[in-house]
Amino acid sequence: MTGLAWSWKSLGRHRIRTALSIAGIAVSSAMLLDMVMLSGGIEQSFTELLLARGYQIRVTPKGTLPFDTEATIDSISGIVQRLRAEPAVAEAGAVLGAALYGRKGDSLVTLFGYGIQPEAQALYRLDSGADLAPDDTAGLLLSSPAARLLSAAVGDTVELVGRLDPQVATAAVRKRLAVRGMVDWVYDYKDQPSVGAVLTVIQGLTGRRTGDQGSLIMVKLSQDSAAASVTAGLRRSFPRLEVNSVADLARQFKQRLVYFRQLSYILGTISLVVTVLLIATLLTITVNQRLAEIATLRAIGISRRTVVGQVVAEGVLLTLIGSALGIALGLITARYLDDILTSFPGLPAAFSFFVPRRGTLTTAAVVLLLTGCVAGVYPGWLAARLPIAATLRAEAT
Repeated sequence: MTGLAWSWKSLGRHRIRTALSIAGIAVSSAMLLDMVMLSGGIEQSFTELLLARGYQIRVTPKGTLPFDTEATIDSISGIVQRLRAEPAVAEAGAVLGAALYGRKGDSLVTLFGYGIQPEAQALYRLDSGADLAPDDTAGLLLSSPAARLLSAAVGDTVELVGRLDPQVATAAVRKRLAVRGMVDWVYDYKDQPSVGAVLTVIQGLTGRRTGDQGSLIMVKLSQDSAAASVTAGLRRSFPRLEVNSVADLARQFKQRLVYFRQLSYILGTISLVVTVLLIATLLTITVNQRLAEIATLRAIGISRRTVVGQVVAEGVLLTLIGSALGIALGLITARYLDDILTSFPGLPAAFSFFVPRRGTLTTAAVVLLLTGCVAGVYPGWLAARLPIAATLRAEAT
């Protein structure tokens, strides 16, 4: 405690210089924290998003990811029944995603439609109203953006339009549905106007009823630990389909965004180098200005270890103050940067690039603390090697 108090008194001799150094350390610390959150936040956020409803496996057409293309699975209802018969499977539900239109007055507005099996759905959370029943072919679920776009609420009737006849620009398939509830679609991007109905309704609107087609199947297991083995078994049972666990999808997603991780490593390293240079430069200047004081302390019996420890303590104190400010600044800038990055088209609104976690903050704090110690080694070494007699003689003359 005495050492830190002495270090604080020493740094206080040049307040402006110390304040500028602390500001520089705070900026570097903020950058380091943001890069640490970015490097692990993408994968973690994506995994949490996929597991939002507890479904660990996705089954899609061969060679695609969910909703990556317009490819579909034929005879999807039969495949779902086979999956539900598997001992390790707790729930399985088919989903069909397609572009639809909603009638508002004399015009049509573009919507995204989800065809679901309500008894096993992993796509939405009910906000208000009622959920769909498995056999409710006259019900509809709306997201808030879709409700605003259609000027509809729970209890209203909405006309959905499927395929358009390109020759006469009129609807080839249409259906009037009653709004049962307002929902939050887990994978929607910001302000996406989405609607949902039972699978057969959306199949009819898109002309895929005959082939009983769907975009993907979501599977929920009885035990999370069985995901890898069940996935391998389903791949053998359904060789013509793509079967991926959440872990598999997270790895593929991570590979697609590898440049974000590389960017975080580069900028994080730069921030550490800047922090070391700032602290080392300030401490070196401080040591050079206190040569006589250090030589006097050594002359009266203060050990080299004590002198080195004192210089390192100054570096640690600078790091602690700058890091505390940097963490607060980093959290603020992370939120701002996250808003920018998540505004990219096609990204779910619930996705986040910067994920603050206790482990992330701890990692950044430990790295910064070690950085402060390392930065004080060279100035401490200079102070320890100071020639006592020559220094006192030079100061006296």
